[in-house]
Amino acid sequence: MILKSLSLLNYKNFDSKSFIFNDKINCIVGNNGIGKTNVLDAIYHLSFGKSYFNPVATQNIKHGEDFFVINGDYEKDEKIEKVAISLKRGQKKMIKRNGKAYEKFSEHIGFLPLVIISPADRDLIIEGSDTRRKFIDSVISQSDKSYLSNLINYNKILAQRNALLKYFALNHTFNNDTLEVYNTQLTEYGKIIFEKRDAFLKTFIPIFKSRYEVISNNNEAVDLVYQSHLFDDDLSTLLKASINKDKALQYTSVGVHKDDLLFNIEEHPIKKFGSQGQQKSFLIALKLAQFDFIKAQSGVNPILLLDDIFDKLDEQRVAQIIKLVDDENFGQLFISDTHAERTEDAVKQVHQSYEIFRL
Repeated sequence: MILKSLSLLNYKNFDSKSFIFNDKINCIVGNNGIGKTNVLDAIYHLSFGKSYFNPVATQNIKHGEDFFVINGDYEKDEKIEKVAISLKRGQKKMIKRNGKAYEKFSEHIGFLPLVIISPADRDLIIEGSDTRRKFIDSVISQSDKSYLSNLINYNKILAQRNALLKYFALNHTFNNDTLEVYNTQLTEYGKIIFEKRDAFLKTFIPIFKSRYEVISNNNEAVDLVYQSHLFDDDLSTLLKASINKDKALQYTSVGVHKDDLLFNIEEHPIKKFGSQGQQKSFLIALKLAQFDFIKAQSGVNPILLLDDIFDKLDEQRVAQIIKLVDDENFGQLFISDTHAERTEDAVKQVHQSYEIFRL
């Protein structure tokens, strides 16, 4: 799968901009604040229907304008696929494939497989469990439509159960039969989600460890540890046992929405015990493992975005990562950097065609 061309209209800092891309390596270079990351984010937007960096959709519209449009032309399975995303203030965002709008955004997820590696990934280490769950969910969802559907249904039922708990507290009332309806549905969806996350991580963790060994020259042992209440008991039992706590808190305190993924180095949390270089290597290994997993599941080479790849990594390690693109069957690569010469020196080391775009 190849992104052949991209056009932006009123997207972030761009009023109007078009690109014709190389099939292999594309380097977006220029000073800080000029919009390099915004180009990569537009490509991400076309795959996921949202920005990687700013979840508030209207804030991706250029200041002073009322709408944005992103158009991408892809070559996939020997066909040209045209994908367009548009948003007008006060209206719903639209995603179109070959001129036809999707009824549900979730139908589009996985159609254009993509992996991004960015300094913003550090949130996976420093932020709460919600960020790490989203990472797990995004990887599984790109190759499993039913998983995303179950997740959407679980979150809808969870919101309804939480609203009911608040209603009970406000009105000094309680109805166990009504609550049990939500418990039954949460248990059904939660079991499926837990089993798929568990199965995914059993496959994913060895891939991740193998990637880290290569990037770090096998210097230290790392691990990912899946934490879930559902290892202790089934969700139905857990919900019944926590009812008094849930009534007091006015929200649901157990379930797969509380799952976490621990990031460890030498059996200690990498957040506390890992250097900046180790943390960066950990995150890159995580994302390259994501690439491997999605490729194995979909049979398609995901597009790989490397945003500000030289941040906190020495040039030798960057060269090693770019060399992976040459050694293995990677697809199309996009790199953003502030130094054109540094980037060109790195990509010249691989035997692939490339294009430099100076903003």
